[in-house]
This record gives sequence, structure tokens and C-alpha cells, in this order.
Amino acid sequence: MTVAPGPRVLSREVLLARFGPPQDRTVVFTNGCFDLLHRGHVEYLAQARALGHVLVVGLNSDTSARRVKGAGRPLVAGVDRAMVLAGLRSVDAVTLFDEDTPLELIKALLPHVLVKGGDYDLDDIVGRDAVEKAGGDVRVLPLVEGHSTTDILDRLKETQ
Repeated sequence: MTVAPGPRVLSREVLLARFGPPQDRTVVFTNGCFDLLHRGHVEYLAQARALGHVLVVGLNSDTSARRVKGAGRPLVAGVDRAMVLAGLRSVDAVTLFDEDTPLELIKALLPHVLVKGGDYDLDDIVGRDAVEKAGGDVRVLPLVEGHSTTDILDRLKETQ
């Protein structure tokens, strides 16, 4: 997988060297496809960043997003999604992953805080066991009502 150049879009190796254990600051991790960046994403990422010193975002690659979201997704290429996320003030680093879940990345990074959005149940969060076993915390943050990629796609379909 090719990773876009940039100071905050990092290969897994560079990410782990910079933010992996042992850590001298609180590392927060979240992941997702972030296909069409919208207000809900921006608010969610700002809330996640407020939980620590560093926010790392694991981003589903194009092939991973396609397997998880289905045909026709992602709408925006992975390198472009990574660069947009990296441009947000709240995001300190972005790395793409090809697997269906970020479990291996989470196990290697062992963040202090693992965060997912309110559409997840705590028991269903991938990597929860590894993070808690290492003494970390797992949080579910509330969604911003009416602001989701699915909502945007549904509105687009209605206008056609």
C-alpha cells in the first residue's frame, strides 16, 4: 500500500516508532473509513483528541473499505481521505490499514485510550481486550445527530 507523503500521514512502521510503546504522552486511537468527511467526524475527532495528548487515526485502505462498506465505496480514495484527516487540527497522525479491522495495529500501538463512535457497543469494539489488558481505557463517544455519511448518501439518492 502506498502512503501519501506528508508529516502526519505515516506508514505503520513510522507511526509505531513515533507513537508506539513505551509512550511518554497519552495516545488516543480511533479508526474508520472517514469516506465523506463531515461535521460529525470533525466533532468526534475533536472530542477524541481532548482525551489525550496525541490522536492517531487508523484509516481503512480502499480495499479494506470496499470489503467493509460494500461495492461503490469508498467514494474518496484512501490517500485523499488520509490527507484531509491529517489536515485537521485535532489529528496528529494517520495511517492506512489493509485488514478488515485495525486489531493488529491496535495491538502494536497499545494506545492509552481507544475510542469509537456512539454507533458501537463497548463490547463490540475491536481491540478492547488488548487495550484494557495493557491498562488502557476504551470509550464510546456520542454521535452528532443527523450528521453521518449514510445520511449524506441518503439525501443524495433522494435528490436524484
